[in-house]
Amino acid sequence: MSFLRRRSATPAGPDFDVLAMDPGDWPGNLGAGLLPAPDGSCQGVFLRYDLFGGRGPAMIIGNLPEGSPARDVAEGEIPFEVGQLLVALDNDEEVTVVGTEDMPVMQGDNLLIVRRLKLSESRISCVQFDRSDNVLVTITAWDRPITDDLYALLKPLPAELFQQG
Repeated sequence: MSFLRRRSATPAGPDFDVLAMDPGDWPGNLGAGLLPAPDGSCQGVFLRYDLFGGRGPAMIIGNLPEGSPARDVAEGEIPFEVGQLLVALDNDEEVTVVGTEDMPVMQGDNLLIVRRLKLSESRISCVQFDRSDNVLVTITAWDRPITDDLYALLKPLPAELFQQG
């Protein structure tokens, strides 16, 4: 099963498939952000899933290709997506990574080595894994654990979601 594939046509968005949850599978609002490079290429995509009723963001899923500056974080620094979650929550606390744990998880027929990050703010859950095309996927959630059944919901989103027009 190859859910990680490069697209041949270049849309006005990412030049890679974005692995996330389909917006129709989420009981709330979805927002997407692109990280542009000076040359116009896409250096990453992050999707923000908000709950209905103004209860705030519940989850951010980021896809950062190899070479994206947002992937370059120093030891103990939080991933880009955790920073975006804190901004969305208007939370300006200093948060650091205090530990990591690698664990195997099945995603369909694929084995993922998922890195679970332990953060100084215990209400934030964060996991990361590398796709076969070297895109780093980061999932972070506020006040909700990230369980193995979430990985079954991840799939490539259609390119049309990211085209401007």
